[in-house]
Amino acid sequence: MVKILISADMEGATGVTWPADVLPGTPQWERCRSMFTSDVQAAALGFFDGGADQVLVNEAHWTMRNLLLEQLDERVEMLTGRHKALSMVEGVQHGDVDGIAFVGYHAGAGMEGVLAHTYLANSITGVWLDDVRASEGLLNAHVVAEYGVPVVLVTGDDVACEDALGYAPEALKVAVKDHVSRYAAVCRTPARTAADIRAAAKQAVALAGRRDPVVGGPYTVAVEFDAEHLSSAATVVPGVDRIGERKVAYTSPTMYETIRTFKAVTTVVSAAVEEQYG
Repeated sequence: MVKILISADMEGATGVTWPADVLPGTPQWERCRSMFTSDVQAAALGFFDGGADQVLVNEAHWTMRNLLLEQLDERVEMLTGRHKALSMVEGVQHGDVDGIAFVGYHAGAGMEGVLAHTYLANSITGVWLDDVRASEGLLNAHVVAEYGVPVVLVTGDDVACEDALGYAPEALKVAVKDHVSRYAAVCRTPARTAADIRAAAKQAVALAGRRDPVVGGPYTVAVEFDAEHLSSAATVVPGVDRIGERKVAYTSPTMYETIRTFKAVTTVVSAAVEEQYG
């Protein structure tokens, strides 16, 4: 029995290049939902082609209610909605996942890449895990490694695929677009990207298989913001201390606690941002 978890984010999806493409409720978001769903469907079909028995999709973008369930293969199950213990990689902790795919991923805050960010669309200008600049992919890869689950597939823009070489060198990578700027890319059509993703996912099943859990803590995370008051606000989270005018840091014994503290920091900081002045 082979089970694959798909962590599905939207900024790295086919055709997506600017904020309106991913902001729930806009006409562009409505249009791009189908292309996002197409990427996920292609990955799922490829995993089934390769011999997977189960595919669970965990929605990982914004409200986590973006994918069109009715457009997915009937064998797929989807975890949708917010407030999940492990957020973007929810489901990996139950001991029955053999491999995970990061579909629609993107580069991290402070990096080049289409819609590059880490958890917050802006406000955060850099995140470091043990002094290594961290994307969501890198953070999540460390979380799933703690549960013995390998990353087998990564899709996104070409920068996201390059980023994945650092945290999942063996995983199959599919670039659905080539970065030009933060809000521009050379995009491939959904028909082409679906074929590429499906073919890669089929091969990626061979990489699935539970590994020994990685026990690598403690972990130190540093987060830099675009305004001084946000670093001050973040210190309301226990264990988070200022290490600079716009920068905070904390240390956690495990990646489980690391990512949950990071979620707490981003939640507090989001509440401290004012509409016009940040």
